[in-house]
Amino acid sequence: MPNVQYFLGANSPQGFYSLYDQLIDRHIARAVYILKGGPGCGKSTLMRRVALCAEQAELPVEYILCSGDPASLDGVVLPTLGVALVDGTAPHVVEPKLPGAVDHYVNLELCYDAAALAPLRGQLTACTAGYKDCYRQAYGNLSAAAQVRQDMRAGLQSDLLREKMQKRAAGILSREIHRRKHAPAGRVRQRFLSGITCRGKLTLWDTAFSQCPKVYHLCDRYGMAHEMLTALLAGIQRGGYDVVACPSPMAPMRLEHLLVPQLGLAFLSCPGDTELPGTPHRRVHIDAMIGTALLRENRGRLRLSTRIADQLESTATDFLAQAKSMHDELEQLYNPHVDFDRVNRIADEILAQINL
Repeated sequence: MPNVQYFLGANSPQGFYSLYDQLIDRHIARAVYILKGGPGCGKSTLMRRVALCAEQAELPVEYILCSGDPASLDGVVLPTLGVALVDGTAPHVVEPKLPGAVDHYVNLELCYDAAALAPLRGQLTACTAGYKDCYRQAYGNLSAAAQVRQDMRAGLQSDLLREKMQKRAAGILSREIHRRKHAPAGRVRQRFLSGITCRGKLTLWDTAFSQCPKVYHLCDRYGMAHEMLTALLAGIQRGGYDVVACPSPMAPMRLEHLLVPQLGLAFLSCPGDTELPGTPHRRVHIDAMIGTALLRENRGRLRLSTRIADQLESTATDFLAQAKSMHDELEQLYNPHVDFDRVNRIADEILAQINL
């Protein structure tokens, strides 16, 4: 089975940006387990246990990584079973849509030893306050970086560039997309393939290449590919194919990548010198479409703006790393006072309910 990992939340210039309402197609959802509980209570442990059993049964598993700490899980989707498990605590608050019938709360706070935790109240309060302040400062730096990058894009945009991208998109569509007769328009799921994390910007390239052996690398240093991706998305949908649309965490209203697993086809926009885990089928040089004269005219400003934006994003990453360190301290305080045997029993109950 392909290794499929995504983010459903983003540390963005606007703060935490959530796509958790798109966790699972509600038409196929049979059971959604919303895990409630604070740090270190076993949410990730429970989800990994269920996911491992699904993998052992040779079922596809989609892992939803935590945008703050990609080593931690925020969700698991078992699409062939119509089952999902998700961390429903802040900031990615998830509320039931069909409580009891489909959606089920799982209260992992019951696994805490409340009496043992009470004397730790002061330490827990201090860690929590510092953790939140680090995120506030990270978001401030991301907001400033996004404004710089938006100004760069505005200076490079032109009607000629739009025309070139539209023309190139039409050529790709005519070559790659053969309309399925009588098929309805394809559906769109949104997922973040990239995240601004405590380890810097992380892009889950393996997720793209494992599902889509044919990759178009859109060489795009300045983030201009959105309009080409929008045209490609519309054409793929008209052809009757489902698409995973991946927004940019730094500009969630702008597309960064497209995946079409039904066709094994992906469009990945990133600088031309990005190291990808596989060899692209083709490279489309968005930067070259901007025009040599315009790039030359703006060379000094672009270099300075890029350095400023990179530094602001690096500072944001430092704050996210500090937040992770404080969250680790919280978990270390909580972990000794969590009944993990009870967590595993709850996981076993869920496995029995979903027939795994």
